[in-house]
Amino acid sequence: MGKQVAVLVEVKARFDEQRNVELAQRLEKAGVHVVYGIVGLKTHTKLAVVVREEQDGLRTYAHIGTGNYNSSTATLYVDLGLFTCDPAITGDVIELFHYLTGRSMKSDYNKLLIAPVTMRSRFVQMIDREIEHARAGRTARIVAKMNALQDEKIILKLYEASSAGVKIDLIIRGFCSLLPGVPGMSENIRVVSILGRFLEHARVYRFHNDGADEFYLGSADWMSRNLDWRVEAITPVENKSIRATLAQILDINLNDQSTAWELGSNGTWTRRASDTETQGTQEKLMQFVAGARGVPSDIKP
Repeated sequence: MGKQVAVLVEVKARFDEQRNVELAQRLEKAGVHVVYGIVGLKTHTKLAVVVREEQDGLRTYAHIGTGNYNSSTATLYVDLGLFTCDPAITGDVIELFHYLTGRSMKSDYNKLLIAPVTMRSRFVQMIDREIEHARAGRTARIVAKMNALQDEKIILKLYEASSAGVKIDLIIRGFCSLLPGVPGMSENIRVVSILGRFLEHARVYRFHNDGADEFYLGSADWMSRNLDWRVEAITPVENKSIRATLAQILDINLNDQSTAWELGSNGTWTRRASDTETQGTQEKLMQFVAGARGVPSDIKP
């Protein structure tokens, strides 16, 4: 159809190596420009960009997601994504694709947090900012949702933030190397895990910033491999309506009394139980999305 297409295929994908090689070969036969990433770094980011000719000229659209572009996992995983034509963000995505295809050595970005070049330092800066707010007597809070938490430097920084008075809520689906609720170290940190019908896979980060909340979403967990050894992208979410939606999603996760487990200071998980609460996070979110789309209320999720 006359369109130029470039695709990066990550061959080193768990359980999918052979299928990814076969897919890449089919794409190349169809005339697609296929690249295989950067030597020494696994490409884990989930990005798509389309440049479209419109009446007033060319416009670029980008999608930055938390999940793979995979039709099977799309029916099994809980993921989020931002679709935008904000030039500041789409410009960063284009620059990142140039980097991945070998056309650029860019190491600074306008809005995106990119691993392994800017992401770690930017996250540390935002945690430090909450610490400064707390020490100045202002409200300080961090809410972070991810698959796993392991990075030692980030964990030590969260302990520092807790000791300074920052309220920290972590929603961790998998393993967590941080111990919450330890007096003098992490008494201001709470860790919950949602185990439901689908696999929780979204990564969302919220920094209170003295009332000027900042929200981010993308492909990276707070793990050393994500921050230092993978190509990852985290995008800010600046639209007020979408930020409100993300806040509601995080609140539903944190207030779950049906499918949530809470991590204790001794490293054991305890399931929350309520005699009156029967719906878990995922059931509530399916109803929330159905309502937002105008789906009839009698349609079962």
